[in-house]
Amino acid sequence: MYIMELLFSFIGGLLLLICVMIGVAFLTLLERKVLGYIQIRKGPNKVGLLGIPQPFSDAIKLFTKEQTYPVVSNYVSYYFSPVFSLFLSLMAWMCMPYFVKLYSFNLGVLFFLCCMSLGVYTVMIAGWSSNSNYALLGGLRAVAQTISYEVSLALILLSFIFLIGNYNLFSFYIFQNYMWFFVITFPLMLVWFASCLAETNRTPFDFAEGESELVSGFNVEYSSGGFALIFLAEYASILFMGMLFSVIFLGCDIYSLFFYIKIMMIGFMFIWVRGTLPRFRYDKLMYLAWKSFLPFSLNYLLFFLGLKLMLILL
Repeated sequence: MYIMELLFSFIGGLLLLICVMIGVAFLTLLERKVLGYIQIRKGPNKVGLLGIPQPFSDAIKLFTKEQTYPVVSNYVSYYFSPVFSLFLSLMAWMCMPYFVKLYSFNLGVLFFLCCMSLGVYTVMIAGWSSNSNYALLGGLRAVAQTISYEVSLALILLSFIFLIGNYNLFSFYIFQNYMWFFVITFPLMLVWFASCLAETNRTPFDFAEGESELVSGFNVEYSSGGFALIFLAEYASILFMGMLFSVIFLGCDIYSLFFYIKIMMIGFMFIWVRGTLPRFRYDKLMYLAWKSFLPFSLNYLLFFLGLKLMLILL
């Protein structure tokens, strides 16, 4: 019986990951189409019907290209850091709050924070192991940025943990049956969205791969398969952040089609921001993290703590 349960969990997890990978493929297509229309052009429209198979032809091109690597690189760490990066991005999806308890995660929020924190190491090792000055600079900037915004993300999550009383993401569904959380925490939602942009290295916070000044940042020496894996990991993280955004602020009925439309709309917002806003200055980014978002999320944390105490006392 135990082996059957394990087998069902494994098959369920595999199906989830396959669906995530297909979602990532079409998110890239959506991005290219939306950016095309923002810049008053068509976007990809030659491959197949309206360019729909474009992501698959991109994948075939990337994975069949020759794998190059710098002669002076630390080969093992250089080779495995993109693999580990994608593994972590996909592992984070395991805490998705299914009713059927695909994996029973009573500590789902902590699991997400662990996966997010480990992601920093992959960026750092990818930047360091290629033994290129440009990649190292890009890696340093990415690590500093990611660590800074993780603090505000963790504090925002802690606020909701105080309100809900446990670490299970399924509790967000129970607590949002009658009213979505964004109604009472709209400013917090905006801070969460900005922190997600910074956490996933998206414009206007894309200092890790500031193409105009850093030659693509920490992944400058990666080509073909290695680059594709880093790219997939980034977009899987964007989709996951969209899912988490929807779970925390916009209701968590995972079995309704509307939930997935909300994830798609959040993905569209990520792309819209990229097409609209110019890149920040690096010192302004750090100022925003430590002087604006950190005090703001701490204040909200104290507010929720007081609210919870008041409810207990009443």
